[in-house]
Amino acid sequence: MTADTDTRSLNRMALSATLHCLTGCAIGEVAGLIIGMALGLGAVATILLAVTLAFLFGFGLSTLPLLRAGMTFSMALPLVLAADTLSIATMEVVDNFIMAIVPGAMSSGLTHPLFWITMTFSLVAAFFAAYPVNKYLLKKNRGHALVMKYHTKHTHHH
Repeated sequence: MTADTDTRSLNRMALSATLHCLTGCAIGEVAGLIIGMALGLGAVATILLAVTLAFLFGFGLSTLPLLRAGMTFSMALPLVLAADTLSIATMEVVDNFIMAIVPGAMSSGLTHPLFWITMTFSLVAAFFAAYPVNKYLLKKNRGHALVMKYHTKHTHHH
């Protein structure tokens, strides 16, 4: 295997890991913001709800393939926490920072384009912030490297 092939493989794995984390984060983040705004919660409570749901969905999406591969929940959870925590945390900091600093984004309401444009931009920015984090972790045989073999081995449709 050449260094170029190794780099492409690492880049593909980092892309896959980042997209995987982004999926869980986006589901939880959007759900949390929708619920918080619909219930009329303040910005801080809404962001806390969104972050909590982002971690739950992110960890959940990583846990399911491990459970399907035959792992017990108590075996899967430490792997998932080690694999995803830094990536999800990076995404959440970037995503929520952007949502908080764009004037009117959090208070514009769910039917206003400003909310959805800012949300889309913040998730894209979160992806680009987490990609080098995942790449670094994979280089060190950490992060998604800990669970990738279970995701690809047992879930071809994932």
